[in-house]
Amino acid sequence: MAKRLAEQRNIRLQGKGTGLFDSITSKDLDALARQGVAPGAPGAMPAPPRGTAFVDIPVSGIREVIAKRLLLSKQTIPHYYLSVELSVEKLMQLRAQFNKKLEKDKIKLSVNDFVIKATALACRDVPDANSHWLDTTIRRFVNCDVSVAVSTDKGLITPIVFEANNKGLVTISKEVKALAGKARAGKLQPHEFQGGTFSVSNLGMFGVTNFAAIINPPQTCILAVGGTTNKLVPCEEKGFKAAPHMYVTISCDHRVVDGAIGAQWLQAFRKYIEDPQTMIL
Repeated sequence: MAKRLAEQRNIRLQGKGTGLFDSITSKDLDALARQGVAPGAPGAMPAPPRGTAFVDIPVSGIREVIAKRLLLSKQTIPHYYLSVELSVEKLMQLRAQFNKKLEKDKIKLSVNDFVIKATALACRDVPDANSHWLDTTIRRFVNCDVSVAVSTDKGLITPIVFEANNKGLVTISKEVKALAGKARAGKLQPHEFQGGTFSVSNLGMFGVTNFAAIINPPQTCILAVGGTTNKLVPCEEKGFKAAPHMYVTISCDHRVVDGAIGAQWLQAFRKYIEDPQTMIL
């Protein structure tokens, strides 16, 4: 209680209190507030410039958990990153064909649906990337349960498409939409977002072209997906043409996934994205 109240009042907990074993209790906060903290001292809140408007937002329980997990991941996991640029011209054409056929059923496939399917199939082809680091054991999974990063007003959450390697694009699309809706409404059950074997984070819809994501432990890989941009490429008929391309970056845990394995995974992913019909063979 003292800690929570101190956070709300921007009071640094230091020294001895009047509680058991000199612990600080909520009754000690007024005295600590009068003592104050010297500007620039550890834990001191920086004074805003005079006249600058600001709002102090208490850290929510979800945000605190996210912060601790990401800090633990970045500090203890030896990340490395591999990026490739992919042609998505055939994928866009196939997506348009599928969406035209699915129009009467009010189903619209997204690029992310193809990315999730390609991710799961690449994990099937390169199973070392589809694993957990458990300190004394590396757990390699047969099926790929894809954790999909979803932004909510309370923070980031990663609902799971289970066994995505065994599901069609329409099923994946329906599940992702349903899970994202439940995530934003705060109605996800624990089993729907705890676990997963591989993560995908897509910021393409926000205009981001390229970025690197932080691994979600105990998983050992996460794929960061940027948006599509047109690029001039050689064309026999016209000399050059504009074709859509997409950057992706895989973040790998070097304790499990060596550089060559990460590169092999990207090769498999490229095969499915650049020739998307192979996903349904």
